[in-house]
Amino acid sequence: MGRAPETTRTFVGLQSRGLIAIPADVRKRHGLDEPGAQVEIVERVDGVLELHPHVPVRSDQTWFWTDRWQRMERDADSDIATGRTVLTGGPDEFLAELDS
Repeated sequence: MGRAPETTRTFVGLQSRGLIAIPADVRKRHGLDEPGAQVEIVERVDGVLELHPHVPVRSDQTWFWTDRWQRMERDADSDIATGRTVLTGGPDEFLAELDS
């Protein structure tokens, strides 16, 4: 049986106008020090507030996150998992495989 992930707790004060400051080490660990980063707040019915970090995708990387590309990634993962791959010994062999 696997071990439960370690939980850390940090208390922060609520500032005027309802602002909270996320500690620098936590921001860095979750990429929240990146420009445009956001935190999603989920309010559960049991009263618990969850903070979920969301780091923006760089504009030159958005193609990777399109539905079409993600579908192709899942297809490739499936091919690899089921052994539908061919290993080649170098670029010439690779190009010959593509031609066949």
